[in-house]
Amino acid sequence: MKLFNSPASPYVRKINVLLHELGQSEAVHREPIATSAFDSAPALVAANPLGKIPALEIEDGRVIYDSRVISAYLNDHFGGAFYPDDDWRTLHLEATGDGIMDCTVSMVYEVRLRPEDQRSTQWIEAQWTKASRAIAALNSDFIDQLNGPVTMGHISVGCALGYLDFRHDARSWRDGNAALADWFAGFSERPSMQITRPEV
Repeated sequence: MKLFNSPASPYVRKINVLLHELGQSEAVHREPIATSAFDSAPALVAANPLGKIPALEIEDGRVIYDSRVISAYLNDHFGGAFYPDDDWRTLHLEATGDGIMDCTVSMVYEVRLRPEDQRSTQWIEAQWTKASRAIAALNSDFIDQLNGPVTMGHISVGCALGYLDFRHDARSWRDGNAALADWFAGFSERPSMQITRPEV
């Protein structure tokens, strides 16, 4: 199998963390891809018509994409237990983590890809407001679940919070979210999180 890979992407990190947790990191070749929202790499477009990472080429030559589809496939393929049967709460938690990624990646794109005179501060702050609400919900409504057995939802949330530290540290997401900060302090020490931590 081949994973179209950019280590700074929190969506790609989700897949790499899962592979480490499954003990299957060496089963997938990482294909480095330099791409952006405005200029998708030709090799990536050939694999994924959306031109987005991650994308995974599987054994029969087909390519699947979207981090949630890839993680579900890998969990099933390798006999994992990161999607407990009929547990919609895992999907809910994963969607919350992915939603935080969506908002905060969008903030980065607005600053990095648009000329300064075209950037929208209103857009950036609206995305942060959405992410902040989700972070607060994780701290209150989801904390008991986060303190339970590790699922793909935990991995998604861990990678989302790691991305905040990586790209949005000045936003100080831990303020007012002590329970979530404590959970992440422990979760981020997992070997799978340590080895996949993006470099500044």
